[in-house]
Amino acid sequence: MIYRRLGRTNLSVSLLSLGTGGARRLGQAMGMTLLDQQRLVHHAMDLGVNLIDTAEQYGESESILGRCLRGIPRNDYFLSTKWSPRVGKEFVPNPVALQASVERSLQRLGTDYIDVMLFHGPRVAEYDAVVDQLYPVLNALRNAGKVRYVGLSTPFVHDPAQEVARIALTEHPAMWDVVMLKYGILNQYAANEILTLAARHDVGVMNMAAVRVKLPDAMLLEALIKKWKDDKLIARNALPDTDPLGWLIHDDVGSVIEAGYRFAAEPSVIATVLTGTSSIEHLNANARCLETPKLVSAHSSRLKALFGGIVEYA
Repeated sequence: MIYRRLGRTNLSVSLLSLGTGGARRLGQAMGMTLLDQQRLVHHAMDLGVNLIDTAEQYGESESILGRCLRGIPRNDYFLSTKWSPRVGKEFVPNPVALQASVERSLQRLGTDYIDVMLFHGPRVAEYDAVVDQLYPVLNALRNAGKVRYVGLSTPFVHDPAQEVARIALTEHPAMWDVVMLKYGILNQYAANEILTLAARHDVGVMNMAAVRVKLPDAMLLEALIKKWKDDKLIARNALPDTDPLGWLIHDDVGSVIEAGYRFAAEPSVIATVLTGTSSIEHLNANARCLETPKLVSAHSSRLKALFGGIVEYA
């Protein structure tokens, strides 16, 4: 396993980290037993994974994770979790609710402290209230030793340009230790400014959903490329209509998904790439993808020329 420094936190984190959200949620969606969930988490750690991400909003993920980690020395792993300032569709910046949520997370995870505490997907219009009304709560918890580092994740579906991260790193870079964002073959826009800002201010970057949603699905990928051609975002002859990214399979790159993971880890400022799975086989495959976290230069350059300026949830 390769390890990288998570910005100014100075945490040395595994390039592949385990996510407990998405469709799988540590196997909750698959009806996995606790024993199988423990095997999955322990196997990830055997592979060298030392960062696990979760959230109060991910069903029972925090509680399951807490049970899976019992008996493992706390300094063997790092925990990242999140709190959303939304109740249903409404933004509710409630400092008391945030304080209570962190206390619940600590209890569910079975720990005295959270390594990285993130605001979960605040939108641009909500950012000022997060800074003014909610950030002081996490800062106080940091001073109390219950939270080590503070950050935010981007609401990529609602904000594919991830503008909230750009604003955070432009207006208050000293406040944010970590940002969680999406960067991948079909979602490169963060490289235009956000990754540069993160590197400049030594803010750690966690890369979420790097190969979701359309890259691993051949039909969805072909439909997306057709749409982008129709919208004149890419030239008609830029890619074949069928298997448009098949040219990435070359030498030791065995699949488009593998190419996606490698591309997602190329920027050195990205400390870790999250994977969510309920399968040990899938986890092993993803770990192998990041043994060589780069594509051949010509392929990487071609992808950037094709998709670097496109802003769309993909």
